[in-house]
Amino acid sequence: MIKANRDEFLEQGFVVLRRVIPPGDLDELRRSHELLVKRQREVWALNAGPDDPPGGVWETGAQPRLITSNMGDQHDKNTASTVELWLHENIQGVSSYLLAEDDVPNTEMMMMCNPTTNRGPAAWHRDFYPPLNAPLMAYADDIVENGPRYVQWNIPLYDDNVLQVIPGSHVRRNTAEENKSMESDPRAPVPGCVQPQLNAGDAVAYILPILHWGSNYSTRKRRTIHGGFARLTHYEDTSWIQNLSSSAQDTVLRWHNRAAKYMDYAESAFRGVLEKDEMAYRAALDVLHPGRGEKGVIKSTICLSKTAKHIYNQQCCDLNSLTEKEKSWMQMVHPMTLQWGLPFGEKFTPEEAQLLWDRFKPIDDLVQTAEENSLPGFQGKETTYLFEDVPEELTMKNWLSSWEIGKLRR
Repeated sequence: MIKANRDEFLEQGFVVLRRVIPPGDLDELRRSHELLVKRQREVWALNAGPDDPPGGVWETGAQPRLITSNMGDQHDKNTASTVELWLHENIQGVSSYLLAEDDVPNTEMMMMCNPTTNRGPAAWHRDFYPPLNAPLMAYADDIVENGPRYVQWNIPLYDDNVLQVIPGSHVRRNTAEENKSMESDPRAPVPGCVQPQLNAGDAVAYILPILHWGSNYSTRKRRTIHGGFARLTHYEDTSWIQNLSSSAQDTVLRWHNRAAKYMDYAESAFRGVLEKDEMAYRAALDVLHPGRGEKGVIKSTICLSKTAKHIYNQQCCDLNSLTEKEKSWMQMVHPMTLQWGLPFGEKFTPEEAQLLWDRFKPIDDLVQTAEENSLPGFQGKETTYLFEDVPEELTMKNWLSSWEIGKLRR
């Protein structure tokens, strides 16, 4: 396994790693990934709309992206290396080390490609949207206190200088200078940004929600493997597992089966809330994210307040009364933010869903404002949810007290 500087990773929010892919493996990985590109291009062409060019997404996308973990029957033995790469000790082993986990599973497998026409830069952003997560500083305080819960990777098969990042921005608010720059032009360099110069087979591993930027989507050939690792994962499609070597199958199935059990612990956390059992609630969270301190518990609790709202919408509301966003969020499976979609909501009766929402609603109310707001460098449009700060009164003590009085003390 290659060496990684974890202290640098935690301080800067990213680390550049050289020769993650051994040079002798590059040609095979280029070949297998190009097979998937060819097959996905055929799908995009078939799905092209009447007003689209013949190639569909391949021609219209600024960054055509393959979701390799959801390509099902497009995989075969000839593309197995596109998955088994993620099990390599230089990637999975390093990820476990950076996250201080014994056996961290892969969460996503993708590949980013070049567009067919020059598209220029994207906009600066954090991979982060408060209505589906928590205010930024809940995320950042948890990282400082306990370390990150997720590590994301870019691994180019050809030299790549597209990504730029702002060192240290993963654990702090936007500066006034950064906001001014992004408000003036969100697609221009921001003061303090750096560009990891990645040669083919190198990698950058980074901590979300670091501020980052796709600086130039040009026609220069780009095949950059993209994805991440986290304790909590979910595989929507598992048909590709059969194409792997027996040892790789064993690894992925171990992760897949373990991931299913974590949903049971999330249910236990909610059962603890229903029974007003703080110890049961904390014990369940400690299985989901062992050793988290009080900041981590707050961050998880804010995420679970979103899940409680989705369960309430699923079990207690007329679907016609919900917005399209609410319907979409209700179905979303994203274990990293403690969301397991409709199957999870079905574990609760309408009466339990109502009571859960009664208990978590004070948190949801507290992380919102009276009017919609927005902030440069974040995903999503205006929202009533707070982008950066966690209200001081949002403490576990105050929340537990609210179970009795129905609101958080201010």
